[in-house]
Amino acid sequence: MKQSILCIGECLIDFFSHETNVSLKKSRTFIKKAGGAPANVCAAISKLGGEAIFLGKVGADPFGDFLEETLQSVGVHTNLLIKDSSSPTTLAFVSLGEDGQRDFVFNRGADANLTLDEVPLEIVGSMKIVHFGSATALLTPPFSQTYKELFSYAKNNHCFISFDPNFRTDLWQGRENKFIELVFDYIPYCDFLKVSDEELFLLTKEGDIQKAVSMLHLKGAKCIAVTLGKDGTFLSYNGDTTTVSSIPIKAIDTTGAGDAFVGATLYQLSKLENPKSISFTDWKTIIQFSNKVGAMICEKMGAIEAIPTLEEVLSR
Repeated sequence: MKQSILCIGECLIDFFSHETNVSLKKSRTFIKKAGGAPANVCAAISKLGGEAIFLGKVGADPFGDFLEETLQSVGVHTNLLIKDSSSPTTLAFVSLGEDGQRDFVFNRGADANLTLDEVPLEIVGSMKIVHFGSATALLTPPFSQTYKELFSYAKNNHCFISFDPNFRTDLWQGRENKFIELVFDYIPYCDFLKVSDEELFLLTKEGDIQKAVSMLHLKGAKCIAVTLGKDGTFLSYNGDTTTVSSIPIKAIDTTGAGDAFVGATLYQLSKLENPKSISFTDWKTIIQFSNKVGAMICEKMGAIEAIPTLEEVLSR
Protein backbone atom coordinates (compact mmCIF):
# COMPACT_ATOMS: atom_id res chain seq x y z
CA MET A 1 0.00 0.00 0.00
CA LYS A 2 1.34 3.40 -0.95
CA GLN A 3 2.01 5.46 2.16
CA SER A 4 4.46 8.10 0.95
CA ILE A 5 3.67 11.79 1.22
CA LEU A 6 5.31 14.34 -1.07
CA CYS A 7 5.50 17.97 0.08
CA ILE A 8 6.33 20.57 -2.57
CA GLY A 9 7.64 24.07 -1.90
CA GLU A 10 10.28 26.10 -0.14
CA CYS A 11 12.94 25.13 2.35
CA LEU A 12 14.67 28.24 3.68
CA ILE A 13 16.65 29.80 6.48
CA ASP A 14 14.79 31.86 9.08
CA PHE A 15 17.06 34.31 10.88
CA PHE A 16 15.25 35.38 14.04
CA SER A 17 16.45 38.45 15.90
CA HIS A 18 17.90 37.45 19.25
CA GLU A 19 16.86 40.77 20.73
CA THR A 20 13.39 41.52 22.09
CA ASN A 21 11.39 44.55 20.89
CA VAL A 22 14.12 45.60 18.47
CA SER A 23 13.57 46.32 14.79
CA LEU A 24 15.62 44.65 12.07
CA LYS A 25 17.38 47.95 11.51
CA LYS A 26 18.73 47.86 15.07
CA SER A 27 19.07 44.10 15.56
CA ARG A 28 22.64 42.88 15.80
CA THR A 29 22.35 39.17 16.58
CA PHE A 30 20.23 36.50 14.90
CA ILE A 31 19.44 32.83 15.46
CA LYS A 32 19.52 30.56 12.40
CA LYS A 33 16.62 28.12 12.04
CA ALA A 34 15.50 25.75 9.29
CA GLY A 35 12.17 26.94 7.90
CA GLY A 36 9.69 26.81 5.07
CA ALA A 37 6.12 25.55 5.54
CA PRO A 38 6.40 22.41 3.35
CA ALA A 39 9.68 21.47 5.03
CA ASN A 40 8.02 21.81 8.44
CA VAL A 41 5.13 19.60 7.29
CA CYS A 42 7.62 16.97 6.10
CA ALA A 43 9.41 17.05 9.44
CA ALA A 44 6.16 16.59 11.36
CA ILE A 45 5.15 13.60 9.24
CA SER A 46 8.55 11.97 9.67
CA LYS A 47 8.87 12.63 13.40
CA LEU A 48 5.46 11.01 13.93
CA GLY A 49 6.63 7.91 12.07
CA GLY A 50 5.42 8.55 8.52
CA GLU A 51 7.28 8.57 5.22
CA ALA A 52 7.78 12.08 3.88
CA ILE A 53 9.61 13.29 0.79
CA PHE A 54 10.52 16.94 0.24
CA LEU A 55 10.59 18.44 -3.26
CA GLY A 56 12.10 21.88 -3.70
CA LYS A 57 15.23 23.91 -4.34
CA VAL A 58 17.94 25.35 -2.13
CA GLY A 59 21.27 26.91 -3.00
CA ALA A 60 24.43 24.87 -3.42
CA ASP A 61 25.87 26.67 -0.41
CA PRO A 62 26.39 26.12 3.34
CA PHE A 63 22.80 27.13 4.10
CA GLY A 64 21.48 24.59 1.61
CA ASP A 65 23.71 21.94 3.18
CA PHE A 66 22.38 22.88 6.63
CA LEU A 67 18.77 22.53 5.47
CA GLU A 68 19.45 19.18 3.83
CA GLU A 69 21.12 17.85 6.97
CA THR A 70 18.31 19.18 9.18
CA LEU A 71 15.65 17.36 7.15
CA GLN A 72 17.70 14.18 7.06
CA SER A 73 18.22 14.32 10.82
CA VAL A 74 14.48 13.88 11.39
CA GLY A 75 14.09 11.20 8.73
CA VAL A 76 12.77 13.20 5.77
CA HIS A 77 13.78 11.85 2.35
CA THR A 78 15.82 14.49 0.51
CA ASN A 79 16.45 12.75 -2.81
CA LEU A 80 14.22 15.39 -4.48
CA LEU A 81 15.91 18.33 -2.72
CA ILE A 82 17.64 20.09 -5.61
CA LYS A 83 20.70 22.27 -5.08
CA ASP A 84 21.01 25.27 -7.40
CA SER A 85 24.56 26.43 -8.11
CA SER A 86 23.34 29.66 -9.72
CA SER A 87 21.20 31.03 -6.84
CA PRO A 88 21.64 31.24 -3.08
CA THR A 89 19.38 29.61 -0.53
CA THR A 90 16.29 31.70 0.26
CA LEU A 91 16.59 33.67 3.51
CA ALA A 92 14.09 35.40 5.78
CA PHE A 93 14.98 37.85 8.55
CA VAL A 94 12.41 38.38 11.27
CA SER A 95 12.17 40.47 14.42
CA LEU A 96 9.50 41.93 16.67
CA GLY A 97 9.63 45.68 16.14
CA GLU A 98 9.44 48.42 18.75
CA ASP A 99 5.78 49.02 17.86
CA GLY A 100 4.97 45.39 18.59
CA GLN A 101 4.61 44.52 14.90
CA ARG A 102 6.67 41.92 13.05
CA ASP A 103 9.59 43.30 11.08
CA PHE A 104 10.28 41.10 8.06
CA VAL A 105 12.76 41.09 5.19
CA PHE A 106 12.61 38.30 2.62
CA ASN A 107 15.59 37.54 0.37
CA ARG A 108 14.29 35.06 -2.16
CA GLY A 109 16.73 32.76 -3.86
CA ALA A 110 16.85 29.23 -5.20
CA ASP A 111 13.33 28.09 -4.26
CA ALA A 112 11.92 30.35 -7.01
CA ASN A 113 13.81 28.49 -9.74
CA LEU A 114 12.27 25.01 -9.68
CA THR A 115 11.33 23.94 -13.22
CA LEU A 116 9.20 21.02 -14.37
CA ASP A 117 12.05 19.33 -16.24
CA GLU A 118 13.90 18.96 -12.92
CA VAL A 119 11.07 16.92 -11.40
CA PRO A 120 10.79 13.14 -11.90
CA LEU A 121 7.07 13.04 -12.66
CA GLU A 122 6.83 9.29 -12.22
CA ILE A 123 7.69 9.74 -8.54
CA VAL A 124 5.04 12.45 -8.11
CA GLY A 125 2.40 10.23 -9.72
CA SER A 126 3.29 7.31 -7.48
CA MET A 127 2.59 9.21 -4.25
CA LYS A 128 -0.42 8.39 -2.09
CA ILE A 129 -0.65 12.00 -0.90
CA VAL A 130 0.77 15.18 -2.41
CA HIS A 131 0.77 18.31 -0.25
CA PHE A 132 0.87 21.79 -1.75
CA GLY A 133 1.59 24.15 1.12
CA SER A 134 4.15 26.62 -0.12
CA ALA A 135 4.04 30.23 1.02
CA THR A 136 6.18 31.31 -1.95
CA ALA A 137 5.05 29.08 -4.84
CA LEU A 138 2.38 31.45 -6.17
CA LEU A 139 4.69 34.47 -6.32
CA THR A 140 6.69 34.21 -9.57
CA PRO A 141 7.63 31.84 -12.39
CA PRO A 142 9.20 29.47 -13.05
CA PHE A 143 8.19 27.94 -9.72
CA SER A 144 4.60 29.23 -9.87
CA GLN A 145 4.07 27.50 -13.23
CA THR A 146 5.83 24.32 -12.10
CA TYR A 147 3.66 24.25 -8.98
CA LYS A 148 0.48 24.52 -11.03
CA GLU A 149 1.54 21.80 -13.47
CA LEU A 150 2.52 19.45 -10.64
CA PHE A 151 -0.86 20.05 -9.04
CA SER A 152 -2.64 19.00 -12.24
CA TYR A 153 -0.33 16.01 -12.67
CA ALA A 154 -0.96 14.76 -9.12
CA LYS A 155 -4.71 15.12 -9.54
CA ASN A 156 -4.70 13.31 -12.91
CA ASN A 157 -2.80 10.45 -11.25
CA HIS A 158 -5.46 10.17 -8.54
CA CYS A 159 -3.23 11.24 -5.66
CA PHE A 160 -4.90 12.58 -2.53
CA ILE A 161 -4.43 16.37 -2.78
CA SER A 162 -3.77 18.49 0.30
CA PHE A 163 -3.59 22.29 0.01
CA ASP A 164 -2.66 25.02 2.49
CA PRO A 165 -2.55 28.50 0.88
CA ASN A 166 -0.18 29.81 3.59
CA PHE A 167 -0.90 33.51 3.13
CA ARG A 168 1.92 35.79 4.31
CA THR A 169 0.99 39.45 4.59
CA ASP A 170 4.62 40.47 4.11
CA LEU A 171 4.80 38.71 0.73
CA TRP A 172 1.46 39.91 -0.69
CA GLN A 173 1.14 43.45 0.69
CA GLY A 174 -1.01 45.40 -1.76
CA ARG A 175 -1.56 42.33 -3.97
CA GLU A 176 -4.05 40.43 -1.83
CA ASN A 177 -6.60 40.20 -4.66
CA LYS A 178 -4.01 38.53 -6.88
CA PHE A 179 -3.33 36.00 -4.13
CA ILE A 180 -7.04 35.24 -3.84
CA GLU A 181 -7.35 34.80 -7.60
CA LEU A 182 -4.45 32.36 -7.70
CA VAL A 183 -5.66 30.34 -4.71
CA PHE A 184 -9.08 29.84 -6.29
CA ASP A 185 -7.37 28.04 -9.18
CA TYR A 186 -6.40 25.29 -6.72
CA ILE A 187 -9.38 25.02 -4.36
CA PRO A 188 -11.72 23.10 -6.73
CA TYR A 189 -9.40 20.08 -6.73
CA CYS A 190 -8.58 19.79 -3.02
CA ASP A 191 -9.37 16.63 -1.11
CA PHE A 192 -8.18 18.40 2.05
CA LEU A 193 -8.04 22.19 2.40
CA LYS A 194 -6.47 23.71 5.50
CA VAL A 195 -6.86 27.44 6.14
CA SER A 196 -6.53 29.67 9.16
CA ASP A 197 -9.54 31.77 10.15
CA GLU A 198 -7.65 34.82 8.82
CA GLU A 199 -7.14 33.14 5.43
CA LEU A 200 -10.75 31.96 5.31
CA PHE A 201 -12.14 35.47 5.72
CA LEU A 202 -9.55 36.92 3.32
CA LEU A 203 -10.51 34.45 0.59
CA THR A 204 -14.28 34.68 0.98
CA LYS A 205 -14.82 38.24 2.30
CA GLU A 206 -17.38 36.58 4.58
CA GLY A 207 -17.29 37.08 8.35
CA ASP A 208 -19.45 34.09 9.26
CA ILE A 209 -17.34 30.93 9.38
CA GLN A 210 -20.17 28.60 8.36
CA LYS A 211 -21.08 30.71 5.33
CA ALA A 212 -17.43 31.20 4.39
CA VAL A 213 -16.72 27.47 4.48
CA SER A 214 -19.85 26.77 2.42
CA MET A 215 -18.51 29.11 -0.26
CA LEU A 216 -15.29 27.09 -0.50
CA HIS A 217 -17.22 23.83 -0.67
CA LEU A 218 -19.22 25.26 -3.57
CA LYS A 219 -15.90 25.90 -5.32
CA GLY A 220 -15.13 22.18 -4.99
CA ALA A 221 -13.08 21.70 -1.80
CA LYS A 222 -14.02 18.43 -0.11
CA CYS A 223 -12.80 18.37 3.49
CA ILE A 224 -12.06 21.79 5.01
CA ALA A 225 -10.25 22.44 8.29
CA VAL A 226 -10.16 26.00 9.63
CA THR A 227 -7.60 26.37 12.41
CA LEU A 228 -8.70 28.69 15.23
CA GLY A 229 -5.64 28.75 17.48
CA LYS A 230 -6.43 27.90 21.10
CA ASP A 231 -10.11 27.45 20.16
CA GLY A 232 -9.35 24.35 18.10
CA THR A 233 -10.39 23.62 14.52
CA PHE A 234 -13.63 24.08 12.62
CA LEU A 235 -14.15 20.94 10.53
CA SER A 236 -16.50 20.66 7.56
CA TYR A 237 -16.99 17.55 5.44
CA ASN A 238 -19.80 16.06 3.38
CA GLY A 239 -22.48 18.34 4.83
CA ASP A 240 -21.43 17.97 8.48
CA THR A 241 -19.62 20.54 10.60
CA THR A 242 -18.21 20.75 14.10
CA THR A 243 -15.54 22.54 16.12
CA VAL A 244 -12.93 20.13 17.43
CA SER A 245 -11.35 21.44 20.63
CA SER A 246 -7.64 21.64 21.30
CA ILE A 247 -5.70 20.88 24.50
CA PRO A 248 -4.80 23.56 27.06
CA ILE A 249 -1.15 24.62 26.91
CA LYS A 250 1.13 27.47 27.89
CA ALA A 251 2.27 28.79 24.51
CA ILE A 252 5.89 29.90 24.17
CA ASP A 253 6.30 30.04 20.39
CA THR A 254 3.56 29.44 17.80
CA THR A 255 6.00 29.09 14.86
CA GLY A 256 5.10 26.09 12.73
CA ALA A 257 1.91 25.18 14.61
CA GLY A 258 -0.20 25.12 11.44
CA ASP A 259 2.44 23.08 9.62
CA ALA A 260 2.58 20.56 12.47
CA PHE A 261 -1.22 20.31 12.35
CA VAL A 262 -1.11 19.57 8.61
CA GLY A 263 1.74 17.09 9.00
CA ALA A 264 -0.14 15.23 11.73
CA THR A 265 -3.26 15.08 9.55
CA LEU A 266 -1.41 13.76 6.51
CA TYR A 267 0.49 11.23 8.62
CA GLN A 268 -2.80 9.73 9.78
CA LEU A 269 -4.35 9.78 6.31
CA SER A 270 -1.33 7.97 4.86
CA LYS A 271 -2.08 5.01 7.12
CA LEU A 272 -5.57 4.57 5.67
CA GLU A 273 -6.31 2.39 2.67
CA ASN A 274 -8.40 5.08 0.97
CA PRO A 275 -8.30 8.52 2.61
CA LYS A 276 -10.79 9.85 0.05
CA SER A 277 -13.64 7.76 1.42
CA ILE A 278 -13.60 8.14 5.19
CA SER A 279 -16.47 9.22 7.43
CA PHE A 280 -17.03 12.49 9.27
CA THR A 281 -16.43 10.61 12.53
CA ASP A 282 -13.06 9.48 11.21
CA TRP A 283 -12.21 13.05 10.28
CA LYS A 284 -13.07 14.25 13.79
CA THR A 285 -10.71 11.68 15.30
CA ILE A 286 -7.94 12.72 12.91
CA ILE A 287 -8.37 16.43 13.63
CA GLN A 288 -8.42 15.83 17.39
CA PHE A 289 -4.99 14.22 17.16
CA SER A 290 -3.71 16.95 14.83
CA ASN A 291 -4.90 19.67 17.21
CA LYS A 292 -2.84 18.07 19.96
CA VAL A 293 0.29 18.01 17.79
CA GLY A 294 -0.26 21.62 16.70
CA ALA A 295 -0.65 22.70 20.32
CA MET A 296 2.33 20.76 21.66
CA ILE A 297 4.73 22.40 19.21
CA CYS A 298 3.84 25.77 20.78
CA GLU A 299 5.25 24.67 24.12
CA LYS A 300 8.84 24.87 22.83
CA MET A 301 10.94 27.26 20.78
CA GLY A 302 11.46 26.69 17.06
CA ALA A 303 9.50 24.74 14.49
CA ILE A 304 11.20 21.48 13.51
CA GLU A 305 12.95 21.08 16.87
CA ALA A 306 9.67 21.48 18.75
CA ILE A 307 7.67 18.87 16.81
CA PRO A 308 6.71 16.03 19.17
CA THR A 309 7.22 12.34 18.46
CA LEU A 310 4.28 9.94 18.28
CA GLU A 311 5.11 8.62 21.75
CA GLU A 312 5.05 12.13 23.20
CA VAL A 313 1.66 12.84 21.63
CA LEU A 314 0.09 9.61 22.80
CA SER A 315 1.30 10.21 26.35
CA ARG A 316 -0.67 13.49 26.64
